[in-house]
Amino acid sequence: MREPTLMHINTGRTRYRSQIPGIFLVTVLLASCGKPSGEVSAASPDDTNATVIAISRDSYRDKLYGFWLGQCIANWTGLVTEMDKIGGEGPHGEFYTRENWGKPDQPNIWSEGSPSDLSENIDWVLEEEGGIWGADDDTDIEYIYQSLLLKHQTSVLSGEQIRDGWMRHIFSDENTPFTNANGEKENFLWVSNQRAHDLMRVDGMLPPATSDPVNNAEYEMIDAQLTTEIFGLFAPTRTDVALQMAHLPIRTTARENAAWASEFYVAMYSLASAVDAELAMSDQIRWMANEARTHLPDDSYTARMFDFVKGQYEAGSTWEEARDAVYVRYQVEQQDGYDMSSRDMYCNGCFASGINFAASIVSLLYGEGDYKETVKIAVLTGWDSDNPAATWGGLLGFMHGKDGIEQAFGRPLAGRFNIHRTRGNFPNDGIDTFDAMAENGLLVVDRVVQEEMGGVVDLANDQWLIPDVER
Repeated sequence: MREPTLMHINTGRTRYRSQIPGIFLVTVLLASCGKPSGEVSAASPDDTNATVIAISRDSYRDKLYGFWLGQCIANWTGLVTEMDKIGGEGPHGEFYTRENWGKPDQPNIWSEGSPSDLSENIDWVLEEEGGIWGADDDTDIEYIYQSLLLKHQTSVLSGEQIRDGWMRHIFSDENTPFTNANGEKENFLWVSNQRAHDLMRVDGMLPPATSDPVNNAEYEMIDAQLTTEIFGLFAPTRTDVALQMAHLPIRTTARENAAWASEFYVAMYSLASAVDAELAMSDQIRWMANEARTHLPDDSYTARMFDFVKGQYEAGSTWEEARDAVYVRYQVEQQDGYDMSSRDMYCNGCFASGINFAASIVSLLYGEGDYKETVKIAVLTGWDSDNPAATWGGLLGFMHGKDGIEQAFGRPLAGRFNIHRTRGNFPNDGIDTFDAMAENGLLVVDRVVQEEMGGVVDLANDQWLIPDVER
């Protein structure tokens, strides 16, 4: 299997043909690096040539729209099968296969015999043009973090800013205006997110103390994996900057393996701007995944899970066989240091970072960069299925862009978003648009390019000039 590499061009001053849609490698004189101006300053004879990556802001705007759209589609489709299949004995033990797509949905562990109310069948859940997507836990805290970066005009959030943002926009169990199907109060927080919120609200605690195992017994759960991927999009091509920005948000709820899994996702999102788009999508995904793998400690169960699934993929196993092998190796046999046997209240760790990370790698590798196929596999793989679906739906939505996602479904889809479905205290009664959300994302990247990358926001040509660095 050929390993794709990223080409570096280090001579001349010619603008080269794009490797990535909207992205060029250019040798320029960075006389104005770090300046908040809209143009590249004129060069002097003493300036040193430097290779930079030029990224079209207009192209990136379309990709950010695709991120929000692709994530919402995958999130809501994944909710149909969320916690339907977790292994073990009983009706929730026999996993779905590809043959179940389009067939009747089966009950999850909470529904007492009733299937999902989103769809009778395991199929796409789409919001048609003119409709409004509802926020969920895979999108709402990312939305909060983007708004906080803009509000505080910063690239790196402090513990106080995170806590105050959570307190303003996330309801407690007591003051939430939402109720579930049984009429019980619902604030759309679970596991480690809920514990961290309680520590902030009751004890005034700041991140990262809110994920310290002494304070938060849920630090190995999945939560940070679905709330922080967006930081990779704020630092295109620069995983080092993306991980710096995401460090504290991740450690608001996660430590150790759960934090490393979250960092893998952040790295994947940043690498989406560095991969050679002339490669086949399957090669792009493998290159990005192998690069992101370098950020995982080799002795962590997260790294070993990645390596195990990759081995299954390269050996020619089907995705169902790989998923079943993951179940046996980790949930049953508790190998590679992965031990959730004490998590009985969480169905042997089925909300844990580890088992859901392994499941996500199954859908990532076997989906081979195809949006629909990747999300379908994620939806059918099992456990907390909406979360891996949303993660890769967002990444591939970014890579394919708005038009690519809508073309995949053969029609325009809704471009509005209701953050007040789960959170509060935003303008316009919580109704936003993907266009505006993408524009706000550009403003965050503008600041990051200047303050964290030493690059230039060239508004005259609607592009960023980012110094190229060796990975």
